[in-house]
Amino acid sequence: QVQLVESGGGLAQAGGSLRLSCAASGDTFSDYVIQWIRQAPGKEREFVAAITWVGENTYYGDSVKGRFAISRDNAKNMVYLQMNSLRPEDTAVYYCAARSTGVTWSLNDLEYWGKGTLVTVAS
Repeated sequence: QVQLVESGGGLAQAGGSLRLSCAASGDTFSDYVIQWIRQAPGKEREFVAAITWVGENTYYGDSVKGRFAISRDNAKNMVYLQMNSLRPEDTAVYYCAARSTGVTWSLNDLEYWGKGTLVTVAS
C-alpha cells in the first residue's frame, strides 16, 4: 500500500502559478505511476496529468497541456505539479493517486488516493 498526502493548494490570481506536492509513504514509491486528478464543484473528476514510474513518460489532459508540468523525485518520494498561467476554470480540489500497473484514464482503476488540496483561482 501507499499513502498519499497533497499540499500546496491555496488562492491564486488568474495568470499566476502554484506548485502542488504529493508526498508518498509506504510501499516502494517507484513501483507506482502517479496521476493528478481534479474535481471542480458540481463537476465530474477530470484527469490532469500522469507520470510513469521513474518519470520516463508524462501525460496531460487537454485543458492543462502547455500550462502544467508534472515531475517526480523518487529519492524523496515526492511528485509535483507546477501550475502556470492559472485560469478560474482551474479551480478544483486536486488529488494525487497511484497505480502500480500503469497510467489509466479510467479513474476508478486508480488504487490509492490522497485526500486532496483545494486550488482556487480568482479572476
